[in-house]
Amino acid sequence: MLIYLDNCCLQRPLDDRSQSRINREAEAILAVLDLIESGAVRLLSSQVIEWEIRRIPDWKRRHRDHAMEVISLADTVATVSGAAYRKAKELASSGVDAMDALHAAVAIDYHADYFCTADDRFLKRLKALRRRRALDWGLLPCFVSPLELATEVIPR
Repeated sequence: MLIYLDNCCLQRPLDDRSQSRINREAEAILAVLDLIESGAVRLLSSQVIEWEIRRIPDWKRRHRDHAMEVISLADTVATVSGAAYRKAKELASSGVDAMDALHAAVAIDYHADYFCTADDRFLKRLKALRRRRALDWGLLPCFVSPLELATEVIPR
């Protein structure tokens, strides 16, 4: 099973956990990271996420270091192909942020089973596109929130 976590998910364990939802999502991501470390699931990283992480300012060094540590667990680092750029452009034309579109396009190109984001608006758009079958790109990942991902991949 191959999982792509966007930067929102990578950072969720470091967010302020005073809100119940954020705390639950942080715990879900930490549980998924345990599965990745154990080899039960595989993490897909990308040039896009590496670039995004490198742009985290020095005053947030802890966040940058945490994200780099997590993506070091990935067994594959996806490159951005011409096909991924075309898919990202199509996603962006439907209202998805350009950087978010690149993340999703790379996950689609590399046949990720799950694409996880904690960004509600982004997730809503991806799910709507999938429901309408607006993306004619073959098999798409399941677009999920951290809590949905944990429900899907953590053994009961």
